[in-house]
Amino acid sequence: MILHADLDSFYASVEQRDDPALRGRPVLVGGGVVLAASYEAKAHGVRTPMSLGRARALCPWAVVVPPRMSAYSAASRAVFEVFRDTTPIVEPISIDEAFLDVDGLRRIRGTAEEIARQLRADVRARTGLPITVGVARTKFLAKVASGVGKPDGLLVVPPGGELAFLHPLPVEKLWGVGPVTAARLRERQIHTVGHVARIGEAALVAMLGGGAGRHLHALAHNRDPRGVETGRRRGSIGAQSALSRSLSYTEVEATLGALVDRVTHRMRRAHRAGRTITLRLRFGDFTRATRSRSLLKATMRTGEILRVAGELLHEAAPLIAERGLTLVGVAVSNLDSEGAVQLELPFEAPRDDGLDAAVDRVRDRFGSAALQRAAMVGRELHPSVPLLSD
Repeated sequence: MILHADLDSFYASVEQRDDPALRGRPVLVGGGVVLAASYEAKAHGVRTPMSLGRARALCPWAVVVPPRMSAYSAASRAVFEVFRDTTPIVEPISIDEAFLDVDGLRRIRGTAEEIARQLRADVRARTGLPITVGVARTKFLAKVASGVGKPDGLLVVPPGGELAFLHPLPVEKLWGVGPVTAARLRERQIHTVGHVARIGEAALVAMLGGGAGRHLHALAHNRDPRGVETGRRRGSIGAQSALSRSLSYTEVEATLGALVDRVTHRMRRAHRAGRTITLRLRFGDFTRATRSRSLLKATMRTGEILRVAGELLHEAAPLIAERGLTLVGVAVSNLDSEGAVQLELPFEAPRDDGLDAAVDRVRDRFGSAALQRAAMVGRELHPSVPLLSD
């Protein structure tokens, strides 16, 4: 049996824990954009990432608090200590959720449901935070169960009862079904997971493509052979920042440069080099777009990654001018395990590498704000969200 443990409205819960005056009140964490909303705020339609202005229109009496990333990081570390005290087989998904394999603990800890109840009690006692746990025989269904069981709940899907639980749920509960895919399915009167399960795999492949069709057909029948993996490294390293609609293209370029600095610093610290650079954009109408390009060889150089990201941004400039921009992000994927970078002939003395190393040393010693690009002077990038180890 597998547990999926997911903290409830994590940032907002930390704020309510640390300030008793916020408990039971609608809380919004963020600045221009809502990073987290308490369930009291979600009851009024507030969602993330929503502009703060729209959130306040929906819930005028909400309390807005600035994010405290160091507090969230500390809370996450405390919660993961509880996870690892429960079982050594823990697969982190993000700073506020993880899969736990408890299949071998029956004789010493009891059933999966008993372990999940104790886990929830331990997290509450040791960290003061609410957490929801889903229990099932597959990772996919455990995560679905935790989503259905929120907030602050426990939902166990018993062996043999998986399809009875899964099939009445809406199609959006299937991993990989976003708004576009859901709309395509609903156009064909496919509204629930059970409807998907009754369609043949070949029909789903014809409708959605090979990969997506086979993937959804398997999940609709609760076929998910993946086990809980420990020690798995992330597949990409990225950063993003919400933007004011009034920013000029030059200011967007400056923000992108600061994000690339943040990403490449993490890459070098983790000894990871990557080949594929992806630019993520969210426009003024809240539609999204991505642009990516792969290099011939992996790199962790700031200059090289910034050059490609800048070219991708330039290609998207007409769309940005037409629709406006509310978020920009950059990510590097196809990461090498140990930062191995193939050398090229003729060998030349490293120039960018030396500059990158010097910048890293200054920022590691004096903080990220000690050295910044001239274009960012007087501007402030949104604080980096807490992350799992790279």
